[in-house]
Amino acid sequence: MTTSAFAAGAYAAAQNIARPGAPKLTQGMAATPGGFTGMLQQSLDGVAQAGAQADRAALSAAAGKANVVDVVTAVAESETALQTLVAVRDRVISAYEEIMRMPI
Repeated sequence: MTTSAFAAGAYAAAQNIARPGAPKLTQGMAATPGGFTGMLQQSLDGVAQAGAQADRAALSAAAGKANVVDVVTAVAESETALQTLVAVRDRVISAYEEIMRMPI
């Protein structure tokens, strides 16, 4: 799987999570305003916003209304945010697996 295809799939997943009708991470959980779930929700929202901004910039460029440099910058910011989110996800999964391997 190429990096761009992987990034596109992760962006689509982030959009589905962050859309208004989707269940939020804090549903059914007792979350404090500065808690871990709040931080995760903010991160997901930030990635979705960066992706949406990149989409808007690309559409504006296609219509001839935006500078190509602005589009490249928006896409790079979106890709960086997504890569960061994926790296954090991988670390969380790794930590969970390490905890599961601990003897009781």
